[in-house]
Formats: sequence, structure tokens, C-alpha cells
Amino acid sequence: MYRAAFLLALVSSVSPAADALDNGLALTPTMGWLHWERFLCNIDCDKDPDNCISERLYMQMADVMVKEGWKEAGYEYVCIDDCWPSHQRDAQGRLQADLKRFPGGIKKLANYVHSKGLKLGIYADVGKYTCGGYPGSLGYYETDAQTFADWDVDLLKFDGCYMDWTLLGEGYVNMSKALNKTGRSILYSCEWPLYEWPYQQLVIGNFGLSHAQQESQMALWAIMAAPLLMSNDLRDICPRSKELLQNKHIIAISQDVLGKQGYRTVKVDNFEVWERPLSKNRLAVAVLNMWEIGGPRGFVIRAVPGWKICDPQCNVTQILPQYKEMGVQIPQSKMVLSVNPSGTALLTVTPISSDFNSLHKLHWQDTSVQRKRTIL
Repeated sequence: MYRAAFLLALVSSVSPAADALDNGLALTPTMGWLHWERFLCNIDCDKDPDNCISERLYMQMADVMVKEGWKEAGYEYVCIDDCWPSHQRDAQGRLQADLKRFPGGIKKLANYVHSKGLKLGIYADVGKYTCGGYPGSLGYYETDAQTFADWDVDLLKFDGCYMDWTLLGEGYVNMSKALNKTGRSILYSCEWPLYEWPYQQLVIGNFGLSHAQQESQMALWAIMAAPLLMSNDLRDICPRSKELLQNKHIIAISQDVLGKQGYRTVKVDNFEVWERPLSKNRLAVAVLNMWEIGGPRGFVIRAVPGWKICDPQCNVTQILPQYKEMGVQIPQSKMVLSVNPSGTALLTVTPISSDFNSLHKLHWQDTSVQRKRTIL
């Protein structure tokens, strides 16, 4: 998990800058639900109707997202991943959903998701086939883009299997142009070059992760401004994982309007420090304990490089592992964070300017004078 997080940050730091369209899309990291990590390519609806890739699964997830507070928390996309199409295109060369598993078609599913106030995402591939062996978009970029637009799809996750890596750039650019040509605002979730490395979406609430590890993934994704795309079973998620995924303080870091990505600033003694500049001159800090054994270990807060914003003072709020107001701190603070094995301490730091201190002192003096006058 930690290597995956680093790779996501690395890609953003080495990839060339790109110009974004002023179309109102992805002004903050995307939030939603995606089927892949939890449900993979399960297409056996006869034996496993509750967990197979079908329109029923996405309708149920949309229902739960509205009923259980996910939409209210900011999760708005219900995303289909691989294994949704028929193995053959139709007579006009268009992709079509598997008729048995999606009897109403993608357009009907989009209408249902939209009726819940949510948005629908879909999956395709830049190459000849998808990673699961279904028809890819190579040679059909404009056809597929228009098909998705006709279906009122809101997001396209575009994978990179079965394609010569030297042609990836050209393929992704061509699909981008094709999407823009449709005239519909479709968020383009481009897997180039991320798909070349192992990485995950949010898998909080699934099997195999301790709660400390789940907290670490949530904290790091927020610090790195990575999309908060869950891949779990929202119909059966433990309350503690649900509380973590809907934590408004962590989501606020993820969705901060400044839009800057965080980065690793320290790696020492099996600790990693990740920092992200926030709006209003604030700072988000994640201190990750890389040890997987033993008990909690202490990390001195003033070892964080960004701690310099605490000159002359700052206000510190701990968000993980428990919400706690740490109060006003100074550059020489002796505060020590306790970080669980595989866990993360997540903080926000708000500087208190000398002007604020002067005004506060003046206000206090004025109040004291007024009190003396009142007594006299």
C-alpha cells in the first residue's frame, strides 16, 4: 500500500504539466465508488447474483450511497470498471453492454443513477482489448466517445492494456480529443502512465487491512490529492470503516480549494512525513509509522519541515487517529505524536500571525481598561 502511495505522488511530480479545460470538471479530486478491487471480473450472475458485474450491483450501490450518507459526504460517482461489455460490438461497430447482465443497457442505468443525484462512470481501454479481454477502443476512439456521450455517461476510466507502450501517448490524446468532440462534459480518468505500475484505489472496508492501515491509506490519499474512489461493498461495510471514509475533516483536506498535491518531506527512523499546503496558508501533515510490529512510537512535531509556519505561533488539530485539538504551539514545541504501527497521525496546522497576536493583546488590554472603568 505504501509503495503504491509513493508511486502516485511520483507520477505527478515527474509528468509534464498539462493544460486543463475550463469546464468545471475535477476542480478537486474525484470522489465516488468503483467496482474493480472488490468485485473484480465476476460475471457469474447465475451462481453469485449479489456480487456479479451487473446493472443490479450498480443500482444497489447508488441506493446505498444516497441512503447511508455517502452522497452527502461528497462521493458522487458510481463507476463501472472492466467486464461490463458484450464480447462483440453491434452492427454499427459500437460497444454494447452484456445483454444478460445489463438488460436495460447503460443508458437506462445512467438514468437511474442520475435520478439519485449521482453520476455514472464507465470503463474502456486504449488498446485492442480491455485488461479483461473485452473489446478495446483502438480504432474506435470517436465511435466509443460518442457512444458514451449518447448514454449520458459522466466519467471515463481509460485503461492501457493490449497496446504498444510507445503508442500510449497518442492513443490517450486521441481519446481526449474524441471526448471533447462529443460536446458532453465527461471526466477523463486517464491511466497513462499509472497503469504501468501497481497501484490501488481506496480499499478501506475490504478484507486484509488493519484499521491502522486503513487510516494510513485514507490519510495519504487526502494528502496527495488522489481521487477518493472507493472499491468495497457499501452494502456490508463495518461502521468503523464507514466512519473513516466519511470523515469530514479528512475529506476537507482532500477537497481543499488550493488544489496542491502533497509530497514526502522526511524519511527517517522508519517514519515518513508527508505535507500538503492548504488554503488560507494552512498545512496538512501526515506522519506515517512504517513499522508493522511493536507498539506506538513517538515523533517530535518540530521535526516536520513545514513546522516553520508556526513562527511565532500556530494552532494544531489532530484528525487521526483521533480528533483532538492540540492547542496553540510555538516553534520550540515539545509535542510528541504517538503513531501506531502501520498507522498515521494526520494533522492540520494553522499559523497565527504576529498581527493577530498584537490585535488579540490590544483587545485584551482594552477589555481590561473597560472593566476597571466599570468597577470604578
